[in-house]
Amino acid sequence: MTITITAFERSPDGGMGLARDTRVRWALEEVGQPYEVRYVAHSAMKEPAHLRLQPFGQIPTYEEGELVLFETGAIILHLAQHHAGLLPDDANARARAIMWMFAAVNSVEPPILELVTVKFVEGDKPWCKERMPLVADRIRHRFGQLSARMGDTEWLDGAFSAGDLMMVSVLLRTKPSGILAEFPNLAAYVARGEARDAYKRAFAAQWAVNAAKPVAS
Repeated sequence: MTITITAFERSPDGGMGLARDTRVRWALEEVGQPYEVRYVAHSAMKEPAHLRLQPFGQIPTYEEGELVLFETGAIILHLAQHHAGLLPDDANARARAIMWMFAAVNSVEPPILELVTVKFVEGDKPWCKERMPLVADRIRHRFGQLSARMGDTEWLDGAFSAGDLMMVSVLLRTKPSGILAEFPNLAAYVARGEARDAYKRAFAAQWAVNAAKPVAS
């Protein structure tokens, strides 16, 4: 059965790999599964056809036969459980890899998304300048904890896993702010993720669609 995912017709980041469809593309590349992409305009994301797939009007979605999924964590976990390459064989190691997937989206990503909201959604509000440093410090607090846990290890728990894929994808969102560079071991960790052939293919696929197009407002 053909796998089809949805992605922005014009990604807000101009194809720099920060949109969430990159995570799913990366996972598909890691497990060697071919896929097709249906590009969705911002206006179409709120229309009934897309809302039947994703009730919150977001991307990406995942379709495989009668199976329809949304939320990148759920999609990547599904891929990891059905194809070799993203979860260890050992039961305890698999559980820990899944734990790190949840940690990425539940513990590390929320303050990062808050920073994005402050900058791009609330940038014209009178409290924005005062709030921005507070939100940035929340990110630094989480990064400090993660940095201490990782130390000089290559990946989160032994070999590369779906936990690393999710964590690197989340950390990548802070590169433009400069916060990631404040934690050299995390920056090196992200660089290792970006250096993987599967990530390069996923990035190139998104870049090819968006590079020639103006960034959406």
